[in-house]
Amino acid sequence: MDKKTLEKYSSAFTLSDMEIFIFPELLYALVLANIMSPEIWKWRDDPWFTGIKKMGPLKKIHRVKQYVMEHYNFNLDLETWGLTDKQTEISRFSEFVDIDMLSRSNALFGYEGDKYYFDMDIRRHFGLDKFDSDIIPYWKTETVEAMNAFRFKPNHESGAGECVSLACLYAAALFIVAEVPLEKIFLMGTPLHSQNFVMVDEGVLTNNRRIVTKSMWYNGTELSALARRALEHEQVTYIAHNTGWIHAMYPEATIDRAAFGVFREKLSKFLETQIDFEMFMNFLRDYSRHQKLFQLCFPCQGSSRYIQLEKAFGYEHGSKNRLGDKTGRKLYCEMDEEDLYLQPIDHRFRIYNEDELFNLRPYPAFIDMLKQNFPGLENHPLFFTDLKKFVHTVPLLPSANKEFTASHPIILSPDQTREEIIHHLHSVRNSIFNIRNSKFESPRTENLIADLAFYAGRFMDSCDWKPFFKAAFERNPVSIVKFHEIDLQAVYEQLQSWPADSIYEGNRLALPDEVVNFQRGDGLEKAITLMNIARSRHVKVALKQIHQVIEVEAGTDKFKFVSEKRCAVPPFEAK
Repeated sequence: MDKKTLEKYSSAFTLSDMEIFIFPELLYALVLANIMSPEIWKWRDDPWFTGIKKMGPLKKIHRVKQYVMEHYNFNLDLETWGLTDKQTEISRFSEFVDIDMLSRSNALFGYEGDKYYFDMDIRRHFGLDKFDSDIIPYWKTETVEAMNAFRFKPNHESGAGECVSLACLYAAALFIVAEVPLEKIFLMGTPLHSQNFVMVDEGVLTNNRRIVTKSMWYNGTELSALARRALEHEQVTYIAHNTGWIHAMYPEATIDRAAFGVFREKLSKFLETQIDFEMFMNFLRDYSRHQKLFQLCFPCQGSSRYIQLEKAFGYEHGSKNRLGDKTGRKLYCEMDEEDLYLQPIDHRFRIYNEDELFNLRPYPAFIDMLKQNFPGLENHPLFFTDLKKFVHTVPLLPSANKEFTASHPIILSPDQTREEIIHHLHSVRNSIFNIRNSKFESPRTENLIADLAFYAGRFMDSCDWKPFFKAAFERNPVSIVKFHEIDLQAVYEQLQSWPADSIYEGNRLALPDEVVNFQRGDGLEKAITLMNIARSRHVKVALKQIHQVIEVEAGTDKFKFVSEKRCAVPPFEAK
């Protein structure tokens, strides 16, 4: 392998946010790895999904969402996968990535696009302020196995993962359990977030553990405001699809041009809406700074009552009723007479549900009529800026002015079995590592993503070991830090005391930091973990396999492990 290829294939094992940013093929490779995993297929047998085949598409998605909510937590900390530094990572990528462009696009290298985070100081927000400014975290995107294994960590009662992990989990689960075709699922990465757009109904966004429908996008709640932030403020850096990818930083794209066009059109429609009274109330709920401009008018006992709008919204707290929707009249009845006026309140624009102004209409027509009714509003230009942003978000997508290469889509069907899917992906891989000859065979197709999926899924029966060892020994700092004051014999004894259970089935392998984080692993995984620790101490190490016994030489010491894995490990020796 050349340096770039080796970095790409080794990155398929560690899957850090920065690696996925630089090698966009990796994002969909992880989706396919999760689809090939047995873990999500087990969901089909869970009683929660009984009768799901009879449900409509949107209800199926809601069913999956509730399962994710109950079984996974969002996790983004500095301890799980450890730390690295900017110079180390820049030296890895500088030969094939424009570092200046990287710093303008990636949160870990200087990006400051979303002022929400940078007004609050992103390094303090993520706990990095206690380290040198050169220190950055390894935010590794977890496989579904690693997400599930969080339940073995102290103080974790369920699975967990960061936003990219959850996006890839959702994509695989929607395909396997909700039977959403891959063609309808687009994964979007921004410098600070990752979410999916699913072309079902009017459109659905996944956002960490939750989903956001079009009506939820515009409901003006705090949750929807959090979901909106990435698309309102950040550049969508890359998009991954079963037909390929497109990236803001690269001049070429492998995604199908027509599929990308449909995605842009559907997402634009999702992010634009007409305005009526409910939508206007939703806007003012979200942009509360403009509430003081208005008073709400409503009929009560044969006459009209008036209330300052911010006080009216205050009654929503602790109530099931909301201004603007069909429960609004019930909310009026909950308001205290002391807050109601019998006459209009001076200097405030008067709004009421029955006004013709709020007949459903497009934004331009609504604005024209609003200015006619309330000419004084033109003295508040920020109001119109915010309203337009609320009802019509223009996402910053990668430019379509790319050199589109021939698309080689991943064609899978939810009707296929897991075994059929693995067989198909195996047949279209870009290359097959020939273990007998310890080299790659000539590429048979052009499907690099399918090939990388087997690396992301740790299918070591048919993967080159060199990228695995590179990833294991260069980017697993947690295992090193945990044992930094313990001699190797004590490390060996502690590793042996942990359950001999791998979090990966079959001949798939965990990395050292997964072994240490979840305190379990097959003998082969524990052996590689011990080697990683010894190498960090500049101890010469070697590994050899005799049947199911793995022997590690570390300096003058020898350590033996018993492995249940049946993958053939090549002899390894390094200073």
